[in-house]
Amino acid sequence: MLWLIRLVIFFLIIYLLYSSVKYIINPKRKLELAQEQKRFYFLDNQENVRKNFHITYKGVRFEGEKYLGATEKSFDVVSIFVWTKNVSSLKGLTREDFEYLQNEIKERYPNAKLDWKSPIHEFLQKAQQKND
Repeated sequence: MLWLIRLVIFFLIIYLLYSSVKYIINPKRKLELAQEQKRFYFLDNQENVRKNFHITYKGVRFEGEKYLGATEKSFDVVSIFVWTKNVSSLKGLTREDFEYLQNEIKERYPNAKLDWKSPIHEFLQKAQQKND
């Protein structure tokens, strides 16, 4: 009987260690933590084109939708739409911030045309018109 109790306790400890390690390395948790700390974090599975990627930057969480298409040499991601669900969190972001995000996305997907959804799209158009 005592051996059975020890065995159950042993397996319980192993299960708790496994669960805590799995929680610590969870990429969604890392994304949320980076958002709280207002750091840059790029969560993406480049092998799966159907899965959207998530970016957090300066406390704002962006989501990007990838579209597969043909390039000159192969099939690759050719179009990306990026948006944020919480528009009010964009307060304080500048054009340079969006250029930084565009560079980070282009680094991972060099053949993709990047489009921002409203209201970011309008903001970037106005900023470009002022520079022209």
